[in-house]
Amino acid sequence: MLRTVAITIATSLTLCFPALAAKPMIHDSEYYFLEAQYMDSWAKEDKEIDAKLADLSKANGGKPPNILYVLIDDVSFGQMGKPAMNDVMGVQTPRINQFAAEGMSLNRMYTEPSCTPTRAAFLTGRHPVRTGIKEVKVALVGEGLAADEVTIAEVLSKAGYNTSHVGKWHQGDIEQAYPHNQGFDYAAFPLHQQVQLSLMTREAAQANNLLGYHPSTQSNEFALDKRFKPNGLVTGVEARKGGKAREVDIQAGEEWTQAHYERMNERYQRQALEQLRELAGKDKPFFLQYWPLYPLNFVHPEQARSQNGGFMADKLEVLDDWFGELIDEVDKLGIADDTLVVFMADNGLMYHYEGTSGLSQLIYRGGKTDFTEGGIRVDAYARWPGAIEAGSKAADIIHVADLFTTFARVANADEYIPRDRIIDGLDQTALLLNGEHHGRRDYVYVYQNELLRAIVKQEWKMHLPAPGMPAAAAGVFNLLRDPREEHSLIGHSLWSAASFQDMAKRHMMGIMKYPHNNLGKGKPYEGIENLRPESEETVEIFKSWH
Repeated sequence: MLRTVAITIATSLTLCFPALAAKPMIHDSEYYFLEAQYMDSWAKEDKEIDAKLADLSKANGGKPPNILYVLIDDVSFGQMGKPAMNDVMGVQTPRINQFAAEGMSLNRMYTEPSCTPTRAAFLTGRHPVRTGIKEVKVALVGEGLAADEVTIAEVLSKAGYNTSHVGKWHQGDIEQAYPHNQGFDYAAFPLHQQVQLSLMTREAAQANNLLGYHPSTQSNEFALDKRFKPNGLVTGVEARKGGKAREVDIQAGEEWTQAHYERMNERYQRQALEQLRELAGKDKPFFLQYWPLYPLNFVHPEQARSQNGGFMADKLEVLDDWFGELIDEVDKLGIADDTLVVFMADNGLMYHYEGTSGLSQLIYRGGKTDFTEGGIRVDAYARWPGAIEAGSKAADIIHVADLFTTFARVANADEYIPRDRIIDGLDQTALLLNGEHHGRRDYVYVYQNELLRAIVKQEWKMHLPAPGMPAAAAGVFNLLRDPREEHSLIGHSLWSAASFQDMAKRHMMGIMKYPHNNLGKGKPYEGIENLRPESEETVEIFKSWH
């Protein structure tokens, strides 16, 4: 049976994509090489999973579980949820540690190298390069997640879920990309990210974390271009599906400050709790997505609270308290047994500021924007009492895009996942419900922007050679022996070069069959009904050179 399937996949294809009935999901080629080896055992396990999910739904009055997804910014593996590492770093995260002990630690969670791509991967279940959402953008760009991309919120909405988003979004500044136009019934979010909200302030400049932006710390008597420094950027907005957005955090003529940023974070925490209570009181299951801005911050508090004392380290302790409040509310509302909660970071630390931020490289080398493990390995935990074994852990490989398909599976919403494009996310429900060794991937493709920079397979990782260079020139690392990727195993693992190159070729064949989608384009800030004059001027400046 296995031999027959393997031959079919190797010879039929136009691409390793099987011709099956009932429009199956389209996955990347590598998945089908695994499926050929495990299809019988996976099919048997899937029947058992379906029965478990049916029992869980029956116990919940016939409803699938609520889903609460908390994604935080720029925290590397080992920086939260692990008491021993708390002591090493001088930052205590007791509530996250408790949460980890109550559920499963996903010890090999991979993300994309930075926040915008990671969020796009989760929302669509696709590598960001496929959607065009492949890099962090600053200031106005007139770009964002295209309307024809299908988000997890849209999938769950079609399955009868109420959906809410609170906090960071970072998927573009055009109307089609806003969360209330991408499947969420309610959204409270900043149009931009923390560079504009926390770094580009008087206080950050005076803390010497920003040069040349604010005149209080640096003047230039020879400056001619008055448009060089961005001004009038929209801050936080709120909106509901089908309506227009409104800016809520600043008035016309007002200067954005660190105090505004802190009040914004406090507001998002309140709104997350409010949405949780409101959604829990309705008859339908809910999907609540809370993406805090903390711990990313660039100004020291008046009084340090942590032993570490870094300006991001202290905010991580604040966030720990806030996450505890959220979980306490889930428990108080009596919905814990009916709610899958996933908590994780979006990528590695912003290590450009690691000295004063208090968050530094620990086990893995590198950080945000890097394709090394320090940029793409994060702490991740999942809790679902009665479904996920408390105190369990898994060293199986999982990617943030897998949450798209996994959430759809537990919500009985698979049918709403599109079948006309590659879905990179794999269903990892078996891993959550059956535990370690039940994962369904042993590989990850790692992109920086549009470039494929590395491939992970089992305990091995190849840094892809430059175009035109032979495979033998590529660095291959054993991540168990060399977690910091400092000693390429030239010679010791020479066999792997060809295997990795074959993986790359299969991946590229898939792209040829299913080309990347175009990035959404439009006029910045459309759909916001109360634009300040400063913001309108900024848009006009943007339009003047486009």
